[in-house]
Amino acid sequence: MPALALSWLHLLLGLALAAWSLLFLFRIVLTWYPQVDLQRSGWRLLHIPTEPVLAPTRRWVAPIGGVDVTPVIWLGLVSLLRELLVGQQGLLTMAIR
Repeated sequence: MPALALSWLHLLLGLALAAWSLLFLFRIVLTWYPQVDLQRSGWRLLHIPTEPVLAPTRRWVAPIGGVDVTPVIWLGLVSLLRELLVGQQGLLTMAIR
């Protein structure tokens, strides 16, 4: 792959994974407020991109103390993936050098 294409892939993947991490972080905070309906208005912006991965995970991981921990699990996985791919020692970072 040409260096320019790798640079763009590195940038876009880094931004996408950072945005997804931020969305999961917001979902973690919203688990403390069960009265918030994620199907309404602006909350749908958090619900639509994250729910397709959270819903299947909920089948395997039960709430702990009544709190949904699946956003925490996915935040950890996305952070790990981001570090492995576009971190300082990440695969794409090393391929660009």
